[in-house]
Amino acid sequence: MAKGHRSQIKRERNESQKETRPSAKLSYARVSVQKACFVLDAIRGKDVQTALGILAYNPRYASRLVEKLLKSAIANAENNNGMNPQNLYVAACYADKGPTMKRIRPRAQGRAYRIEKRVSHITVVLDER
Repeated sequence: MAKGHRSQIKRERNESQKETRPSAKLSYARVSVQKACFVLDAIRGKDVQTALGILAYNPRYASRLVEKLLKSAIANAENNNGMNPQNLYVAACYADKGPTMKRIRPRAQGRAYRIEKRVSHITVVLDER
């Protein structure tokens, strides 16, 4: 049986389970999860130089966001974890659903159609080979 206060036990447990891989997260990106995943699927598992090349020539809007996010994750790995950027690869990348903004589109005969502007939270996790 563990001794100590519940918050202390939780703190110790969370420290042991903490993610050590370098990552970067973009919250409330104005792109739907489905559209972001097209870009993320293209770079998953690739080394960072290849991934940056793919993103630079991808015409999708989400690729600009993911490119900036990937560069941020590389900088985090270099500065915070002391890793060599040449050995890094995209270990995991995913997009989670954020809150949807609801807007109204006026239609004929006084009706209103709803427009849903979807938002996503994009995460890129790197690791060293």
